[in-house]
Amino acid sequence: MSRNYKFHNPEGTYFVTFAVVEWIDVFTRNEYKDIILDSLGYCRKEKGMDVENI
Repeated sequence: MSRNYKFHNPEGTYFVTFAVVEWIDVFTRNEYKDIILDSLGYCRKEKGMDVENI
C-alpha cells in the first residue's frame, strides 16, 4: 500500500489489502511472522484497530 493513502475518518470502516513480493517467506520464516504479529498487536492496542476473522 502506498504511503500516499491516508485514512481521515476515524469513525469510518476501511478494507486494507496489500501485496508482498516473494511472499512465501512471510509464511515460512519465524522472524517475518513475528514482525507481522507484533505490528498487528501494536495497531490493535495503541491505535484501536479491530481485526476480524472472516
